[in-house]
Amino acid sequence: MSWSFPRLGALSGYLVRQNIFLMLTCLGAGVFIYLLTDLSDRLEAFLDAGLGARQILTYFMVKMPLIFSQILPAVFLLAVVIQLGLMVRNREMMALRAGGMSMGWFIRFFVVYAVVWSMGQLLFSQFIASYGEQEATRIWREEVRKRQLDKRVVKHLWFREGPYIVHATEALPTQSRVNDVTVYEFDRDTMRLERIMTAKKGLVDENGWGLLDAWEIETKDFMASKLLTHFVPLRQDMRSFLKADVADRSDLPLWHLSQVIDELRESGSNVERLRTAWHGKLSYAFSIVTMALLALALCSFFENMYVNLVISLLVIFSYYGLYVLGITTGQKGLVPPILAAWMANLTFSTLAGLRLAWICAPRFTARVHRWREGMSRRLHRAEG
Repeated sequence: MSWSFPRLGALSGYLVRQNIFLMLTCLGAGVFIYLLTDLSDRLEAFLDAGLGARQILTYFMVKMPLIFSQILPAVFLLAVVIQLGLMVRNREMMALRAGGMSMGWFIRFFVVYAVVWSMGQLLFSQFIASYGEQEATRIWREEVRKRQLDKRVVKHLWFREGPYIVHATEALPTQSRVNDVTVYEFDRDTMRLERIMTAKKGLVDENGWGLLDAWEIETKDFMASKLLTHFVPLRQDMRSFLKADVADRSDLPLWHLSQVIDELRESGSNVERLRTAWHGKLSYAFSIVTMALLALALCSFFENMYVNLVISLLVIFSYYGLYVLGITTGQKGLVPPILAAWMANLTFSTLAGLRLAWICAPRFTARVHRWREGMSRRLHRAEG
């Protein structure tokens, strides 16, 4: 079997044009269903908040790129299944096979084609969809849910400044208040922990933090002392954390998320959840390659397009279920982030790859047959 790289000739151009047309059709149907479902869920909240038609339309317009990036892998799978099904129905596939076109060529073409789509999906989702999602989240929180700036709360705030590492269970940046504060003070030269300060409440201004009803523990002798007030010279601007609270950090673009992960890792925070999200963005973009392999594998089992479409829908739900399971286990630290994020792609690509190898590689098929015959002979001997 020849493994030459597929050139973009007449057949390749025909397949690309046909696939783009089918993808646009499926994408339009998918976006319509998504918007209809989302509107039915949120319409009552929009009306209760007193939003007009212009604000509602703006919300869905800025959310549209996110919808595109979310449903694109499923749309690609359905488009390829329909495309191959139509080619079988119109006897085009039969004519190509009779002309010497192998299944291996189609595999190489659609894999390369899917990689191109994956790169485009990654750039689109991180440059356009990510910012659209942030704006949609802002509209939902501030205009629909009436979560004004002065009511925002930052949970589990960590940062490092000079010899101090600070943790606040709850921070209200615009009100200059923090609750359940723990401050770790280190020696500037030896970086040894010198004292630990805890307080139920703290007041923040431009000069520093004033801890109220505080306890101070010296690590040399572990003597604890109670203080009504204690001043810590921290100059960190609390309002700078509001940007991180506008949306979940895991929704940030890849490059911004990488910076956040590095900063949190340096401060000693657990970054497994964010690392899983970072790898998840890459794996989801390249799930289009997995969908290409799945489409080719499905069409090798059945030539009936309608049967393949039904199975494709089941495969899509199964893929998304395993993808969510992987991301969840990675965020909880049960599985390494990179393995958790790529779990669905690895599983489904392996299954589809084995099927395609069975079809295209005679040596692989012969080895499997010999293995099965060997197992059958061993079973006969064991029964005898």
